[in-house]
Amino acid sequence: MIQDIGSHSFANEFQPGVQPTEGDHVLYVRGQEVAVRRTDDGPSPSFLLPRVGADVGADGLTYLFALDGRSCWLAPDCGWAEPPAGFELVHNRVLRMEGRGTHELMYVVYTAVHLGGWYATNRYCGSCGRPMAHHDALRALRCPACGNTVFPRLNPAVIVCVRDPRRDKIVLTRYAAGRYAPIDALVAGFVEIGETIEDCVRREVREELGLEVDNITYYKSQPWGVAGDILSGYWCDVVGDPTLHMDAAELGRAVWAGPDEIPGQPDDLSLTNEMMCLWRDEHFRR
Repeated sequence: MIQDIGSHSFANEFQPGVQPTEGDHVLYVRGQEVAVRRTDDGPSPSFLLPRVGADVGADGLTYLFALDGRSCWLAPDCGWAEPPAGFELVHNRVLRMEGRGTHELMYVVYTAVHLGGWYATNRYCGSCGRPMAHHDALRALRCPACGNTVFPRLNPAVIVCVRDPRRDKIVLTRYAAGRYAPIDALVAGFVEIGETIEDCVRREVREELGLEVDNITYYKSQPWGVAGDILSGYWCDVVGDPTLHMDAAELGRAVWAGPDEIPGQPDDLSLTNEMMCLWRDEHFRR
């Protein structure tokens, strides 16, 4: 999954005293786009991020996190700054679908999109409307006028693998045209105010597929920065009539699929893909 970066180390704690050094990564984030220099060197296409010293100066940068001891910074004027010469803004989905970038660099991009979007949309205090300032010691923004303090937002969401044990099938979905890449997925949705995560599982399955489920079992979690999510993966079993009644506003496709009908996604970044392939592979090992 996106956070599984092997021997590489990702340090997400805030470091208020660290200073930019030559060679550090700089993230230019505009919505879902990041500034990269595409390359075709080596056995597969990749991309480079701007570097302090070589591509951009050290002034006005905001510390994000560190990868393998190298600090990663957010460019000044987040959401507005033009990328340096030789770099272009590319949607993170394009980088993923083209298979560009090492696993750890894709993790940097996804997490930077999350934090960059938070900084860009919290320039002003939601309480009094005054400009916000960086907190001295925390990853937070604080209003100098009224003291309102805002921390990065996390959106809890679920990934749901709906099983029919009687027929040895699970539900595969695809989002409605134009929403996301046309690849197989599972039921997904955001947790609503006043709702338990288990109730969210039931509601999302009911809304998207018209099914009732039980035997809801937790599997694993995943950060998914490009949507600001913290995802929780669940298994569950259909109860009663398994006929699908797809919500066409949300989905373009919903089918019951057996193990030999699950190709998986083109990469191993998502919790969705891991759950689909785990279910498939466990059945092939029987």
